[in-house]
Amino acid sequence: MIANPETLYLTPDEYLSCEEKSDIKHEYRQGEVYAVAGASNNHVLIAVNVITLLRNHLRGKGCRVYASDTKVKIESVNTYYYPDIAISCDERDRNLTQYICHPCLIIEVLSDSTEAFDRGDKFADYRRLESLKEYVLISQNTKRVDTFSKNEQEQWLLQSYQESEQLTLNTLEFSCLVSDIYEDITEPNE
Repeated sequence: MIANPETLYLTPDEYLSCEEKSDIKHEYRQGEVYAVAGASNNHVLIAVNVITLLRNHLRGKGCRVYASDTKVKIESVNTYYYPDIAISCDERDRNLTQYICHPCLIIEVLSDSTEAFDRGDKFADYRRLESLKEYVLISQNTKRVDTFSKNEQEQWLLQSYQESEQLTLNTLEFSCLVSDIYEDITEPNE
């Protein structure tokens, strides 16, 4: 989702001010601004399926499901990202209007152009969030979901799920079939 950086260095306040007025979304990483590319239909359908499942599960439990127009602020690395889905159960996020700071779970739907960044530098940045307990990567090209869960020793453990398996997100006490995530998508691709 990140394209070429624009040449202007901005402070976080300048970025937030410009982003409010912009017709397109930009992510912000240590003073550099990157335009966020649009998503494929399959990308959008996968995200909608997951948001629907999570919203129905979390209703009345004090957690909020945020879609791709909500930024996550990672103050320790001076960065703002637009994840596809973020969940916050933290009261401190309730009154924020431009971003959230304390997600417990972040989900990215992968594309060929973003997969390496989502698995690498972006995940490294997200791991700086003390509140984050699970990071989920959903493939568009194959029916596979990878979850990274932080254990009691602060280590991130990988679990991969295939189409016929039951996905479990322990942070939210949530489970669903992987096939539910890919509902209405016969051949995931870009």
